[in-house]
Amino acid sequence: MSVTGNMLGGRFWLLLACCAIAAGCETQTPTTQPVEAKPERPEGPVTAAPGDDLQAALDLAATATDDRRLILLPGVHYASRPSFCLLAVTARHEGVTIEGREGTILSGRSASDPERAVVSHVLYCGHGLTEATQIRHLVIRDAGGVAISTGVPREFLGRESAVLQRGLFFQLDGGAVKVFGNSSPVFDAILFENNATMLCGGAVSIEHQGVCANPVQFLNCRFIGNRCPATGSAVDVLEGSLAQLENCLFVGNIGNTGMEDVKNRFGLTYNAKHGSGALTVFPGSRARVSRCTFWDNWNGVDDHGPGSQYSRCLFIDNDASDGSRPGHPYEVDIIAPNSVVDCVFHAKTPDLRGTVSADSNTFLTTDPSLDEHFVPAAESCRDVGYRPLP
Repeated sequence: MSVTGNMLGGRFWLLLACCAIAAGCETQTPTTQPVEAKPERPEGPVTAAPGDDLQAALDLAATATDDRRLILLPGVHYASRPSFCLLAVTARHEGVTIEGREGTILSGRSASDPERAVVSHVLYCGHGLTEATQIRHLVIRDAGGVAISTGVPREFLGRESAVLQRGLFFQLDGGAVKVFGNSSPVFDAILFENNATMLCGGAVSIEHQGVCANPVQFLNCRFIGNRCPATGSAVDVLEGSLAQLENCLFVGNIGNTGMEDVKNRFGLTYNAKHGSGALTVFPGSRARVSRCTFWDNWNGVDDHGPGSQYSRCLFIDNDASDGSRPGHPYEVDIIAPNSVVDCVFHAKTPDLRGTVSADSNTFLTTDPSLDEHFVPAAESCRDVGYRPLP
């Protein structure tokens, strides 16, 4: 056999050997299960129609790669079952915008029985939110003052876990919105209407417990017809909390109606003689309030926190009452001297404590005449109080 033949023969057997080895290796490779593809992250925004799972939609919007918005389509978004809240916005949703279209309503009532309230809070804003988280252009209504502990969101509280306590106010305060912990979202152009609680904060309860450095912001919001048996028929700013309200309207919010029952059931009393206001700010808290109108509430504002400021606000006849408090109604009960400037008052008792400067504010003897949009006709109120958005 020639040298060439020997070489070819060797290559032939080498090729067969390699093929055999390859075949053997292939047959010995263990079979693996196919890997399921992870769901793609949406580009955003995410939309949700009435009847959709709002929490799932919000969770999805939080994963969006670009436009991190949850757009709620028009109609009434009811609760599907009894729960702590209709929608929980927690740290995983930081930076998401929840935005409604015209006619979008979040309701605290049941989808199967629209006359029955089934959530403790319509919206819960938990620990870990900043002003990058925004809720805007919605109606939040019909919270009915029920206490349901199922569905409380699990949250990582971090170093504040030793400080933050989920107590009575966590469950019972804040019919439309409960804000808890280090949380400072922005609410813009929200109508809070016809909400109620078992205790305080008919529409909104803010409970920072001293761990938040920035206020919850309410811009261009309206608080109409909210109620509670105790303090803060519209907004309750609990001890150690911060709030900022600009261009907001407070009309027909009624609290103080069940203080005897609150005292007997929970052992709580506050402002027993005259009652609290549509906006209540507790000691150790602070509110900055500008260009807001308070009209026809059971009291306007009671603020026992140092450092609060009220500017260019309009207070008109906040004297709604059922006579259950021994004291008379008032417009403001504020302890901090010089905290009220450039405000206008028209009422029998504008200032309960005598802290409002007559030199820095205006006291009218004639009605400023609000129109159907709650805009005063009086020339002295031209730059004062709430104005509706265009």
